[in-house]
Amino acid sequence: MRLYLMRHADPNPERDGLTPQGVKEAEALAAGLAAEGVTRLYSSVTVRSLETAEATARRTGLAVQRLPWLLEPHFLRINQGGTDYCLWDTFGETVRGVSPLPGLESWTTHPPFDDPGVRAMWEGFRAQCDVLLASHGYRREEGRYRIVKRSAEKLALFSHNGTVLLLLAHLLELPVSLVWSGFYAWPASMTVVHFEEQSETWAVPRALCVADTSFVRMAGLKPVPRGMGTRPFAQWL
Repeated sequence: MRLYLMRHADPNPERDGLTPQGVKEAEALAAGLAAEGVTRLYSSVTVRSLETAEATARRTGLAVQRLPWLLEPHFLRINQGGTDYCLWDTFGETVRGVSPLPGLESWTTHPPFDDPGVRAMWEGFRAQCDVLLASHGYRREEGRYRIVKRSAEKLALFSHNGTVLLLLAHLLELPVSLVWSGFYAWPASMTVVHFEEQSETWAVPRALCVADTSFVRMAGLKPVPRGMGTRPFAQWL
């Protein structure tokens, strides 16, 4: 089995939807996913995610199934330098300013992730994700997935930067805070996770690429950073 984790295309900052560039990005992503042979489409319930997914639906003839749990946990916030941010945009200097560094079990003990709501969000998210994977024949047992029924399906999940990184942390067994601060999913980017099967019993997720924007670039479009703003990227744009 293979998972394609997509962040929605370029969002309209004034309303929930896509910009004109975002519409073009969604079409470019749709062409790429069709070429990859995706077999299932899942989407967050936001308009920007659905509009991105529907471009692939039109090209492939597949239906889009809505999954509310793919929403970013936007209710988790942090104030940094007088500005309100989503918790997944906590600055890396804060996350890595502790010793020892956050671990898989200890990351929710370090501020600002030590609020009980963060642990509850994470446990609920992991459970929902594993329900989906179990429905496709892979049942989580500790850090591995037991192969109940082998699948060659290719699942495309359309969501958000924070959610793509939550999925990556869960599948690869990595501390969420380090993944949130150490990776970035560009709009219309594709992260591919393959369920590697070295035996008849177990499958272990392995990332083949993270936040790939090649389909967008091949369409003559230049990805635009969204979420953290352009300041951290300004000199590179």
